[in-house]
Amino acid sequence: MKIWLALAGIFAALAATAGAPAQSTRPVPYWASISEGEARMRVGPSLDYPSSWVYRRRDLPVKVVQVLGLWRKVEDSTGTQGWMHVRLLSDTRTAIVIAPLAPMRESADDGARALFRAQAGVVGRLSACSNGWCTLDVRGQHGFVRADQLWGGTD
Repeated sequence: MKIWLALAGIFAALAATAGAPAQSTRPVPYWASISEGEARMRVGPSLDYPSSWVYRRRDLPVKVVQVLGLWRKVEDSTGTQGWMHVRLLSDTRTAIVIAPLAPMRESADDGARALFRAQAGVVGRLSACSNGWCTLDVRGQHGFVRADQLWGGTD
């Protein structure tokens, strides 16, 4: 019975995506972010599957690990995996601070002046990452943060 339900859900997902590209042209894994203020993660790639998690925070980074039609299997910063419809995701590069306290520095150097300090859980938009540093924008506050203090589109 469980196999039948799983197959029915997959067929429903495929039917819902008829006329759409079967696969994304981007290689997986790739980074994305949540584009809505409320986004449901589901246990399977269809609206017929129950929600396993509800995200209520726009711009949270996720890693897309699998593509099926208009559905993306994603992983969040805690390792939780599930399926989201592509319309809930954006290509905007974001990151979440995973260090207890991450200085946002004036330049990409540990000795540079700290302009701001971001606590664990703060989410910002990335503009560039290189040499182990990322430029992070948290609601207009810009600074350089060490990449190892972030989880998101940093690799």
